Amino acid sequence: MDNDTDQDDTMWPPGTVRLEDIHQSRGQLVLFPTPSADPNDPLNWSKARKVLNFTLVSFFVLWTFVQLDIGFTAWGPMQEQLNFSVDILNAGAAVNYGGLAVGCIFFMPLLHKYGRRPIYIFSTAMQFASCIWQAQTHTTGDFVGSNLISGIGGAISEIIVQITIADMFFVHQHATMNGWYVVAQLTGAFLGPVASGYIVVSQGWRWMWWWCVIFFGITLLCVVFLFEESKYIPVLNGRDTTAAQETSEPSEPVKDGDIVDAKSPDEMIAERVSTNPDIQMKSYFQRMALITPTDELLWPHFYQPIITLFTFPAVGYVAITYGSALSWFAIMTSLQASYMILPPYNFDAIGVGLMNVAPFVGGVLGFPFGGHLSDRSILWLSKRNGGIYEPEMRLWLALPVAIVCPAGVLMFGLGLAYGAHWSLLAVGFGFFGFALSAVSGITLSYLMDCYQDIIGDALVGVVFMRNIFSVIVLFALTPWTEGMGMRDLHILIAVIAFVILLLPIPLLIWGKKARISTAPSYRKMATKQLSHRTV
Repeated sequence: MDNDTDQDDTMWPPGTVRLEDIHQSRGQLVLFPTPSADPNDPLNWSKARKVLNFTLVSFFVLWTFVQLDIGFTAWGPMQEQLNFSVDILNAGAAVNYGGLAVGCIFFMPLLHKYGRRPIYIFSTAMQFASCIWQAQTHTTGDFVGSNLISGIGGAISEIIVQITIADMFFVHQHATMNGWYVVAQLTGAFLGPVASGYIVVSQGWRWMWWWCVIFFGITLLCVVFLFEESKYIPVLNGRDTTAAQETSEPSEPVKDGDIVDAKSPDEMIAERVSTNPDIQMKSYFQRMALITPTDELLWPHFYQPIITLFTFPAVGYVAITYGSALSWFAIMTSLQASYMILPPYNFDAIGVGLMNVAPFVGGVLGFPFGGHLSDRSILWLSKRNGGIYEPEMRLWLALPVAIVCPAGVLMFGLGLAYGAHWSLLAVGFGFFGFALSAVSGITLSYLMDCYQDIIGDALVGVVFMRNIFSVIVLFALTPWTEGMGMRDLHILIAVIAFVILLLPIPLLIWGKKARISTAPSYRKMATKQLSHRTV
């Protein structure tokens, strides 16, 4: 990494920031983004407020991924009771991913225009309704239609959380908070099917959706009455709202040891600066306003996500990496549900669900690797770089995943092809869970750090491509498997995954140059976002 210590930081490329002040008697952490002097600025919220808000966000994510991923545990009973073929079941899953792709494009402009809170509420309500419909499924039309609504309703979950994190937390906390998001995601995606398997056997497959209805109802009530709007509109009173300049007592940089020695995300949640006592805190009803509208155009956010994919290499990298990893997950869960109910395994819904314990365990182990360890590593690397942080520093930890992920795919796929003991498949699925958790946390944090001021549009582009990948592979999965065979299919996937997961190497070499060359485009696009943060 080039050392920019002596350069004017206004000339640095997007993503390059000073995380440590080397001119102090000892290294001290510099907060970025710089918080304002407004006590209503989410960056200045108390630890308790941040914990409550992010806990509600995590609960929302958990149940979103439960309802998105439990359906396959009922494929066996649905084939028997409703005469659905495997092609119809795969088509329903593909339509669900299509809804995820379309929904994120629809919701994103509204998220910018009207705030985070109404989108959380509407998304939760829409998923509540979709679960009622899925519980009442009797025809192919019901199955496909409810999956479409389910996908549209859950679409924003893969975007709004990262925006909420950017609203409330600093750069050196992004990977840890993204790691907690991934844990909530994986808990829903992997443990949800475990619970649903038992429900299908004991209460019938329709009841797994009724339980989702109950918990989405609870989530909806909690979001309506407890979730605070994190979209920040600054108080403009003719003075600079930056905390370090506004307050009579300038805030000191946070000591490096205060962060490096943190043992839990709770301890990392709020480095608070001095705030202006003349600015009043909003009342409860103001914080719980249904909408927070701003004078912002909607239409640019419908096309800008696609532009980001082809303009910024970091966005393209994350889209390909994150999208392909979740596509492999879609393939593995579909094949598991379709083939492990057959000889030699003869799994019932409980057995199919329990297979997901393995990737959950792997995901939990991958969480600190791609989360807290990533945040600690960038502080160490920044110190070695004269206190200057480059987003590519996060990518060193992504390289080991290039071995773990293909290994997991091969163990699962070849084991399934040769009828190996289910424990081998479970270990392979666990390796894949570790890789998915780690690479998700690292890549999402890398993207947030590179292009924070356009993170919403960038994430829409990423999620759109991710879901398009999944739609394509699920529609093509049956003929693909029949044409290549189970063994060759997974060998091909492992090779593709290995190549994609080595993309951090060129970014480690040329990533900063790419950010420099695309800086004018980034700043131009950032001016179209309503934000008080420095671009």
